[in-house]
Amino acid sequence: MRIRDPAHGTIHLEDDEIALIDSPFFQRLRFIRQLGFGEMAFPGATHTRHAHCLGAMYVATRMFDAAFAKARIPLPPEALARMRKAVRIAALCHDIGHMPLSHASEKVAPPRRLLELPGWLAHHGAQPDEKAAHEDYTAKVMLGSDFRLALEKVLTPYELTPEAVVSLILGRAPPEGSPFIYAGRDFAPVLRQFIAGELDADRLDYLKRDSLYTGVSYGHADLDWLIENTMPIEVDSGAVQLGLSTAAIFAFEDFLLSRFHMFVSVYFHHTSVNFDAMLARYLSEAGDEFRIPTDMDEFASCDDVALFHALRKSSNRWARRIVRREPYRLVVQATEMDKGYDVAFLAHLLEEAGVDFFVRESVGLLSKQRGLSSIPLQVVDLHANIVTPIADYTPLYRRYAGALHFKRIYCAPEDTERAKAIIASEIRLPRQLNFPI
Repeated sequence: MRIRDPAHGTIHLEDDEIALIDSPFFQRLRFIRQLGFGEMAFPGATHTRHAHCLGAMYVATRMFDAAFAKARIPLPPEALARMRKAVRIAALCHDIGHMPLSHASEKVAPPRRLLELPGWLAHHGAQPDEKAAHEDYTAKVMLGSDFRLALEKVLTPYELTPEAVVSLILGRAPPEGSPFIYAGRDFAPVLRQFIAGELDADRLDYLKRDSLYTGVSYGHADLDWLIENTMPIEVDSGAVQLGLSTAAIFAFEDFLLSRFHMFVSVYFHHTSVNFDAMLARYLSEAGDEFRIPTDMDEFASCDDVALFHALRKSSNRWARRIVRREPYRLVVQATEMDKGYDVAFLAHLLEEAGVDFFVRESVGLLSKQRGLSSIPLQVVDLHANIVTPIADYTPLYRRYAGALHFKRIYCAPEDTERAKAIIASEIRLPRQLNFPI
């Protein structure tokens, strides 16, 4: 089966994968917008998690094929087929647990413990009432719903289990032991990196796709060159990891910056953040008007349509604002690069004056892997046979070591002019210019 995709061209599906895509749980992703409220700022951003998951599978397969074409370790055909299928299914299903409007509704997720996930997926140090994330719902769908039966039909001929695929998505060792050990080498790390690593199929697809649908010039990376310069390498202890040739380091740095610029210009756009904040207030005030179910049959119908149906029926003031597209007004926006802004003090002044407002903070990182206990991408000098972790190789990590914090204040439209006057009377900038607005 072939699918025409605007981001990648033709995507080929294998016959046994069609049943997964046709399942209610995967079809549900047609009604989960990739960028949540992103279309409020970028009208073209109505693309879905359904298309993204297909694209991620396409990119992951290309990465696997390109990397293992260079493998110096001889592997039997059945081993390659098993790993390739595991990577394809993991990439296809990695977002199957996303909640309505993607990340926007996670604030109303139930406690993780109510999903009753198996013990091997327990979060170390997790609080008893910690909210479930979309990754937890992904595991629940794949392991504890009717979708598992469809998965088993696809995976059993390859001597794989749903647990083995979930282990690649979540980075946890499966209870039955890794099925990806050959000749004393563990290939699970490199397979995991194709799905969720510093250079993974998820990011390579969503940057290209989100850039296309929002119409911005950011987000473009040299996909072909990056993929062609990947390879599996054995670093130590028999663990096989993902390597990237030094020939592609500039393309990788451009990819990192593209991701960073997409965060600050698209994902953290002030309009999207505004609507996210209003939705959070609706969800906290509206009780049981809308909830994320823990029953998987109910979850199969929990999508953007269900959320907007609840919003349209609601008399809650935040629901009314979202439906009518009547957001609060942005009156302050500052990062640590902007001098003279004390957002906490300004918020205090607005509160004293009785202004109706809220504050939102967004944090952008060059790399979500930095500082986490994840598998590092390795830079490979093929001439000198030297391997260096990516964080020690490129200066971009040092240049952007800290996060970029957006601090914003939004106020009710009727209070906008009063809020601006209060802020203008108190703020002191290093150099001010007088010019017509």
